[in-house]
Parts: sequence; structure tokens; C-alpha cells
Amino acid sequence: MDSTAKIQPLTLKQAYMSFLFPFSFHEKERENLADHLRKNHFTFFSLNQKDLQSGFYGEGIEVKHEELDQYFLPFLERKLFPKRTDQQGFLRFSKKVNESFNLDVHDTSFSFLVNSIDVMICPFGIGLITIRTEMNKELEELCEVLDYMNHFRVLEPKLDEEKGATIRKGDREFNTTNEFVFSYLCPSLKAYIIHDDKRAGYFGSLPFFEDERMLSSGFFITDGEDPISGDHLFRMGQLDGKNPEGRPFMSSTNAEYIERYVQNHVHDRWAPDSYTVTSDHAQITVSNKSREQLARPLSQFMGTHHYNLLLHYFYKIMLLRMSFEYSEIQWEQDGDYVEELIELISKFSSRYYFGEVSARTEGKELTRTYRDTFHLNSLYEEVKQTLHELYRAQENQSNKRHNMLLFMLTVFTVVSGIYGMNLVIEDWKGKTDWSKVPGYSFFEWISLITALAGISLSAILLATTGGKGLWKKFRKWKRDQYR
Repeated sequence: MDSTAKIQPLTLKQAYMSFLFPFSFHEKERENLADHLRKNHFTFFSLNQKDLQSGFYGEGIEVKHEELDQYFLPFLERKLFPKRTDQQGFLRFSKKVNESFNLDVHDTSFSFLVNSIDVMICPFGIGLITIRTEMNKELEELCEVLDYMNHFRVLEPKLDEEKGATIRKGDREFNTTNEFVFSYLCPSLKAYIIHDDKRAGYFGSLPFFEDERMLSSGFFITDGEDPISGDHLFRMGQLDGKNPEGRPFMSSTNAEYIERYVQNHVHDRWAPDSYTVTSDHAQITVSNKSREQLARPLSQFMGTHHYNLLLHYFYKIMLLRMSFEYSEIQWEQDGDYVEELIELISKFSSRYYFGEVSARTEGKELTRTYRDTFHLNSLYEEVKQTLHELYRAQENQSNKRHNMLLFMLTVFTVVSGIYGMNLVIEDWKGKTDWSKVPGYSFFEWISLITALAGISLSAILLATTGGKGLWKKFRKWKRDQYR
């Protein structure tokens, strides 16, 4: 029996969809990147500028800056909304686009509007592009919207079911979302992104990340004719739109499995009118209320909830990055790199990674959802274990060096003590006559070798210590050049 016959239709009056596009850049280029964005008509986002409350989110949608300011805890609010571009934290630059495009796939064309794009310059050389879109038609079936989201979020299609989508505007065509972003939406940004020649495609920039797909979020408004079912919520979480033949698709036929999935992934505080489903792929809110009744929920979707999702997405990226860098360590060669990784983990944990980010009840509930969905607790425990292993490895290496130095000094102390702390040979007084060296006695040879070895050891230790200090400074300079 064809499973598509069981799929219940759901008609949407409006759908707002955002896509989070992560990348990495050189940390030393942070200020230059900020200046570059300003020169390319991006506006620095500050809570003090009330005129920025509307214009980026879609017609009639306004995000109150006071609510953003009050939603997050004070110590985090200062980092999420810095007042100047020279401050540390998350620097947001926004640009209004307001242009229509079509995504062609499965012999159908989905019309969508790009309202705006954000470039968020995050700490530690991580950046996030947010692409805000909405559907252009008055009515659209759920399967069409989910199919659009599923294809648009794929930056570089690799699987057969991902291929075949084309983004079109007039006579211009883009075969991948990656090409669309860097050839049309923000072409000048490409020069600031780190690329790894060993890995093909955009995500060579983030070798520790999962795959070439963006995280999606959406706010769906139904026509109110059909109830919102568990099957609908499951398909939203999985972004089950259409199969390769172009028919409505659902990736499970097990009713019990779908029920368990909905219980674990759906926030139903506002049921039966509104639900929010969160998965590794997407977070989607769906409601059967009218557009007028959803003014504040839409504002929260574009504002507070978006920032909450973005922050935890950043946590996931950073935790994966630190686990990846730990796996790349060559213990015999990367002593200085171990110290840098310890510094990175310590700074991230103390300055940005917080278990609680909001004082609001709904904010706390969503935080728990994100931590469970992105597996942040297990990733953080892994990073803490990594930090413990790094400290232990560093301590063992330091102990070995100290033990060797202590052994060498002990040998010289013992030999010098045998001679009563006096290794002077009569021939060394005044001008040294090296021609007499071959005629030295056995004990005079010991004195000569011990003295020269002691002087050489002191010189080597001095040169090694000084050289190591210079090497650390060079590595720090080089690290700053390539971060």
C-alpha cells in the first residue's frame, strides 16, 4: 500500500522561514569584516536604534527591542547586543533585500520572497548568516513548503534526492544554495571565509561540522480548515515534503514511533492552537490562529526565539569544534597547541556557555529543548573530559622535563661535590695553554669535561628557554594571522 495515501493535507495561508548558515573567518579580520559589511549596505544592529524594529522581518512584523533587552539574563544580554563594533560578543549586521525568487524542483515552482539577510560575527572566528524568507502565494500546501525548505537548506547537494533544485530570478539561475548566497545575496563575503583545500565545497570552512545543510526555522499559519495532527508535526520536524517522484512524503509509517517523536520534540504550551516542533534539522511553529492574533508570536519568532535558537546553535558549533581540534592533536609535536586549546575551552566555558540564558518561563523551556535536541549536555561533558585530559597530558610532559633537568643538575652537583666545589686546574689560571690538555691526568680530564659540559648545559638551557619564548610569540602571531 502506498504510504502517501495516509498523508493528511494541511493548507497554509502564510509561512515565514529562516535559514542559519555557519562559516568561519580569521579572528584578526573581525574589525575589517565589520567595516566591510558596513560599506556593503549592511546596518549594524543595536538595541538603541528603535528604527531597526521593523523593515527586516516582513510586512507588518515588528520586533520590540525592549523585549529583546528583557528576555535574556543581564550578563548574556551585554554579549548578544553590544553597543559598538569594537566590543566583544555577537555583532549583527542586517541588510534588507525584499526580492522575489523561485525554487524549481519536481516539475513545480515554489515562489518565495527574501526579506533580509543578517551576518552575525560571533566570538572565536565563527560567523552565522541568517536568510529570512516567506512564501509568496496566498495559499500553499504543507508538502510544498517543506519541500522548499528541505531543498533550500542544502548548500551542496550530494544525495540523489537532494539534487535537481534550481533557484531562479528572471534569467539568472543558481544550481546550489551555496552559489545563490555567495554569487547574489552577499558575494563580497566570500573573501573573508576560511577555506580548506583538502575538503570540497563550502563546509571545508568548518571541517568539524556535521554536513552541508543549514539549520531551518519556520512559522506557519494554517487556513484553519484542518486540525493540526501529530503526523503534520512529525513531517515538520523531519522536513518531509516530497519524494523524488514529486509526491507528498512522510519518512515513517509507524504510528507509535510518530507519537513518541511528537512527545519528545513538540512544545505544546499553546495547544491546540499552536505548536512548536524542534529537531536537528529545523524548528517550526505552526498555528491555526489569524494573522492579527499572531502579531506577538511572530515578533517573538523573529526576535527572542530566533536569538535563543542562534545562541544554542553557536554552542553546538563550538563544542563540536573543540572536540574536533582535540582529535587532531599530535601529542609529540603540539605542546604549544595543547596550551592554546586549553585557553580556548576555558574562555568559551567561562565567558559564553551558560546553562540558563533567559529569565522567562517559555525561554527556559525552549532552552531545555535546545539542549536536549542538540545534545549539548553530552557534548559539554565530552569537552570537560577533554580539558581534564589536556591538563593531565600537559602536567605529565612538564614533569618529564623537570625530572630530566633535575637529573642533569644532580649529576653535576655530585661530581662538583666530589671535588669540594672546586674544579679549577692550575693550568687554567691566567692564560689557558690548551697544548697541555693531552697531558692531563684522569681526574683533570674529569674536571675539564665537567666544567665544559656545565657551561654548555647552561648555555643550552638559556638558549632553549629564550627560543621557546620566541617560538610561542611567533605561534601566537601566526595563529592570529590565520584565525
